[in-house]
Amino acid sequence: MFEGVPLSWFLILSTIMFFIGVYGFLVRKNLITILMSTELILNSVCINFVAFNKILYPEHMEGMFFTVFIIAVAAAEASVAIAIIINIYRRIVNIDVEKMNEMKY
Repeated sequence: MFEGVPLSWFLILSTIMFFIGVYGFLVRKNLITILMSTELILNSVCINFVAFNKILYPEHMEGMFFTVFIIAVAAAEASVAIAIIINIYRRIVNIDVEKMNEMKY
């Protein structure tokens, strides 16, 4: 799978994905796009785990197991976050982050 592709390509792809995710997390005001940015950050970490595991220790599977664990945690996080976003939308009829101070009381 990785025979012809150097590790630097995976690192470049992962870095680009990570910084796009961080940019989206910091700049966007919509809760759905913030959630998508968080998922993008987690996926870039998964790429690093798999690439480093395959290059450094090809006979072991630790990177793959960490990736499966991250995917499971990300799925649970996404389902809880979407449930919270739906609840916020029912109360405020808006999912902008700047409007969240209305839910204090």
